[in-house]
Amino acid sequence: MLEDIKNNDDIRAFVDSFYNKVRQDALLGPVFSGAIKGDWQPHLDKMYAFWDSVLFSVPGFSGNPFAKHVPLKIDSTHFDQWLVLFDETIDAGFAGPVATETKTRARLIAGIFISRLKYMG
Repeated sequence: MLEDIKNNDDIRAFVDSFYNKVRQDALLGPVFSGAIKGDWQPHLDKMYAFWDSVLFSVPGFSGNPFAKHVPLKIDSTHFDQWLVLFDETIDAGFAGPVATETKTRARLIAGIFISRLKYMG
């Protein structure tokens, strides 16, 4: 039986697993490898802090995630695939209210980004 997302260790586990999938994905891999040159750890560290902030209100995240996406050549197809991989990752490792909330938050964030990118385009 899978446990729920409880802490930063769980966040690290799902973020690492998710971005391993992203790197190998035919659609998303090239986008990310074009944006993240070399060392992925700074990006992963930001994502640990981001999800810790979103899920557990832990201070420590700073930045503007949307601004990082503006220069990328992405559209709703990319976000759809991002959500497929994200949901697969969460569902493979976790079950419970926080896991469900994590997927809900990811959908909300993706929806906002898609909407804002369309508005800017």
